[in-house]
Amino acid sequence: MTHVWKSGARRRSVLTAATVLVTAAGLTSCGGGGQSAELPTSMSALVKQAEQEGEVDWSVPKPQSQMQPAIDLFEKKYPGIKVKYTNTKAPDQVSQIRMEQAARKVSIDVANAGGLTVVPSAAMADDIDWSRYGIGTENIFDKKLVYIWAVPKVWAYNTDQVKAADAPKTWDDLLDAKWSGGKVSAESRASFMTAWKLDASLGETKALAWARKFAAQKPLFSPNTTQSEAPIESGQVSIGTSLINLVLEAKKKGAPVEVAPLSPTNANESYLYVPKGAPHPAAATLLTSFLSSDAAQQVLAKTYNSRIPVDTDCSDPGDIPVLEAICKANLKWYPTATLDDYNQLTTFFPKGEKALGTNVG
Repeated sequence: MTHVWKSGARRRSVLTAATVLVTAAGLTSCGGGGQSAELPTSMSALVKQAEQEGEVDWSVPKPQSQMQPAIDLFEKKYPGIKVKYTNTKAPDQVSQIRMEQAARKVSIDVANAGGLTVVPSAAMADDIDWSRYGIGTENIFDKKLVYIWAVPKVWAYNTDQVKAADAPKTWDDLLDAKWSGGKVSAESRASFMTAWKLDASLGETKALAWARKFAAQKPLFSPNTTQSEAPIESGQVSIGTSLINLVLEAKKKGAPVEVAPLSPTNANESYLYVPKGAPHPAAATLLTSFLSSDAAQQVLAKTYNSRIPVDTDCSDPGDIPVLEAICKANLKWYPTATLDDYNQLTTFFPKGEKALGTNVG
């Protein structure tokens, strides 16, 4: 079945809040500096102003190769506007925008907000009426941010070392002695345990008890998810934490990896926004609106960066590789649906790290 990219279809209107972890928690108390942009109320006038601006600076923690097809499509549709792209780590982007807004000299037009950087980003985001520019309300978060893609956290296994029938299906399966002694890799930050906090049937007490037992298995801890994926591909470990796009990219290149049928997990939504004081606000608004469109979503899907339903829904995987892969693995996933959910994660993750023995200050 061919998926129809309708912004309102099969998507829950739960994209209403997010938060940040320890390093950015101190940024949430103050709003971003800079003046709000004065934008035209019609799309045609927005395009005209954007073309007069002539360029848009887009900063995202993604390799440019993943975004280039969408950039090419945008520049083909709007040949008078040049996209300048920068791959910037999420925490670094938050710090940069905050400093630039304080100095009233912002250089980024379109920024990324995901997981731990959403709350400070929302404070720095411009107040744009996104519905004026063709974006459905179910994809508008906190009135300022636009849901563009999701990269669910998953467990992956090396198919040369683990048969599909033997892959763990539950978190408790990982506590089996056969996975002990460095056969499992995991990111040390405990964010891979997000689902424990979002699933009411699990919860913090059970999560921390599991984490202590998991730590006793002597897994191979890595600083981040990308570094946790590499040992799986090389065969250094049998299974480990990853992101769905990393697994799919590795498979495409011929690596012996597959998504493990281990549930539950979380959608791991990502948003774009225009910072207050952006130098090219009309072009920024136009680019963000374009990336939310059906045409752009179809292109982004091919690089594993499109939207998916934020809650478990496999009724129509269509031609979205990420959705198809997690549905094929029979995964159940949750959104981080409320501000309270995210705020609880800011205290849950440090506790998780302590239980895992990875809290290094």
